[in-house]
Amino acid sequence: MKNQRSISLFKKANKLIPGGVNSPVRAFRAVGGNPLFIEKAKGSKIFDVDGNSYIDYVLSWGPMILGHAHPQIVKAIKESASKGTSFGAPTSKEIELAQLIQKAFPSIEKIRMVNSGTEATMSAIRVARGFTKRDKIIKFEGSYHGHADGLLVKAGSGATTFGVPDSPGVPKDYAINTITLPFNNIKLFKEVVKNNYKEISAVIVEPVIGNMGCILPIDGFLQILREETERYGIVLIFDEVMTGFRVSYGGAQAFYKIKPDITCLGKVIGGGLPVGAYGGKKEIMSMVAPEGPVYQAGTLSGNPIAMSAGIATLKELSKKETYISLENKANLLEQSLKEACEKVGVKTRFYRAGTMFCTYFTEIDVVDYETAKSSDTKIFSLFFKELLSRGVYIAPSQFEAGFISLSHSTEDIKKTKTAVYNSLKRIK
Repeated sequence: MKNQRSISLFKKANKLIPGGVNSPVRAFRAVGGNPLFIEKAKGSKIFDVDGNSYIDYVLSWGPMILGHAHPQIVKAIKESASKGTSFGAPTSKEIELAQLIQKAFPSIEKIRMVNSGTEATMSAIRVARGFTKRDKIIKFEGSYHGHADGLLVKAGSGATTFGVPDSPGVPKDYAINTITLPFNNIKLFKEVVKNNYKEISAVIVEPVIGNMGCILPIDGFLQILREETERYGIVLIFDEVMTGFRVSYGGAQAFYKIKPDITCLGKVIGGGLPVGAYGGKKEIMSMVAPEGPVYQAGTLSGNPIAMSAGIATLKELSKKETYISLENKANLLEQSLKEACEKVGVKTRFYRAGTMFCTYFTEIDVVDYETAKSSDTKIFSLFFKELLSRGVYIAPSQFEAGFISLSHSTEDIKKTKTAVYNSLKRIK
């Protein structure tokens, strides 16, 4: 596998950009070596600047659920861009996308478009605080809700990868308002809420954690979150930036039949362009300016090109056959990866929620941050490199979810199974 051009570009990037990348996990530091510099992508494949092609299970960290350069999305972007790239004023496309989202997520009565998942989560928390007139929030260890101050407390994703759960630069006064609990620990959650509810404005949770790999909620956990927050007048925020349209058409909340007060979205709803959104109960969202006193703004929010890409994406996803096909592909991939691991005799734990998945190199069940950390990251690093050499691209971190798209073919999955088997056999 040639990678001279990627290496050369990375050296140049390091002189201009911190770590040579614009988002930490891209640097490959968790697995070693040099990152790929991508030239183009189409369908289920990405192509680097050295001419190598890979079956892609990163999919821009989730949004390319239809595959790369989907014809309808490309068409929508071109048509929108030809009319202007940004107006800083309302367009009808904002309404159209909001209606499509509301149809998939009935819990969202009003919605505000933003530019990223981080904007969505930090805005949702601000609104929850304004609504309840309380300051503290509860989050769960290893969950990553963006890089806003107060949320980088035992955060996952890149923070877990680099072993820096508490980021320097975050004032202690922010952190004291964040209560961090283990995911899936029902008893401790109930105790903490009962003893502190007068100060707690919100509970924010990834209903399926995608920033420690892919960790599923145990039976009853999300239901308890809903019951206890309702009991004590606390706002329940579902961070579905990753799970929205990935776990199911209506996100994790539809799959698990839980109705949160606020939902945060991103990734898929922009068709690969920078976008996010938060929305929920009318009485809460009416607190947002200019309707209410809680201020939040964004010059590029509701950008017409991003709205157009999101509309095209959701129209494709709303077709009845789409999720049947996605589930079949995801199930085939799951069975293929499990069979490859069993055949080689490597002990792993595999988890999947809709089109999200992760294989952990551990012999114990992964249910929270501590059990996720039991994974053998050295073996994962070797596994990653072996797969890459065989033309399969997975996230360069044990603590990231993988994704499958509508464009992945049966042949792609067969090749992936063979690559996984040969890779594991080599490193065993």
